[in-house]
Amino acid sequence: MESFDGTVFPQKVVAVIWDFDKTLVSGYMQTPLFERFKVDEDRFWKEVNGLPTFYRKHGYELFPRDIGYLSHMLTYVREGIFSGLNNRLLRELGAELSFYPGLPAAFRRLKRHIEEDPRFSKHEIRLEHYIVSTGLRQMILGSKIAKYVDGVWACELLGVTAPANYLTTPPSGNEDADEAELQAVAYAIDNTTKTRAVFEINKGVNKHPTEITVNDKMPLTDRRVPLDQMIYVADGPSDVPVFSIVNQAQGKTFAVYSPKASEQEFKQVQDLQDEGRVMSFGPADYKPGTHTDRCLTSWAEEIAERIASRFQRRLVEHIGKPPEHIVDPMTAGKSAAKLATPPN
Repeated sequence: MESFDGTVFPQKVVAVIWDFDKTLVSGYMQTPLFERFKVDEDRFWKEVNGLPTFYRKHGYELFPRDIGYLSHMLTYVREGIFSGLNNRLLRELGAELSFYPGLPAAFRRLKRHIEEDPRFSKHEIRLEHYIVSTGLRQMILGSKIAKYVDGVWACELLGVTAPANYLTTPPSGNEDADEAELQAVAYAIDNTTKTRAVFEINKGVNKHPTEITVNDKMPLTDRRVPLDQMIYVADGPSDVPVFSIVNQAQGKTFAVYSPKASEQEFKQVQDLQDEGRVMSFGPADYKPGTHTDRCLTSWAEEIAERIASRFQRRLVEHIGKPPEHIVDPMTAGKSAAKLATPPN
């Protein structure tokens, strides 16, 4: 569908983009994985934090700190600690995740609040939820919030890989990708490349993956979701790259902290606002009427009202008025005078 001014997309979408760990859930999503395999979670993350130093000692200067845990997970698989770990099991573990108060109902409520409001529904304005995370995509897809989400960008692991010469010599067997033990990284997203996901949403790559790529040159008026129609919700400094992009484009940025946060955690998000990195912040409590719920709802309404006003103006500008009868002012004046003259 094209808009009145002939652009590719009508730009009628409000996009709420969410981080996952410590934004929607209280800790890290991998916790059920460690519990299932009886692995000490703290020890695992200490090992992950030490990987850059370990690999530098072996001559590897570049190591991805944000997503180094993926290679360490696969090491645990190869060494039999995570024996049999596959994508089916990751989705099962995702179903065990517990969300912050008010979720996932808040996703559904916010969407309905915008789409069922007559002011916005007459213009077919929509609200879409997206998750952009450095966590595991299959766990998010297995969680109870997945059905309320329009897209998920997160790390993907492979159970089946293409062998050498697979184009000319098809591999034997018919291994189920969901059941096969994980062995390689298919897609990784870190704190900086989260911005790529934002631009894919911006340009509509996720809706038209065969026609559009994130690197395609596209005028701002042709992009599916303008950056100023986005609300980005996350928990901390690791999300500064996305906060910065959305802020610069006059979108909305919100930082959350755990309702049970320490003074240090609270100060961390307060500093984000004081430094102008986020517009506002509040507890990760999404129940109706809370500060966070009211703020996100108000912003979604503000963006939707701006979209509605724009399309109302376009309607007036592009739809011509029907011709009217032309009245001679002189004749009209005489007729009025006759009517105003009292009878003898």
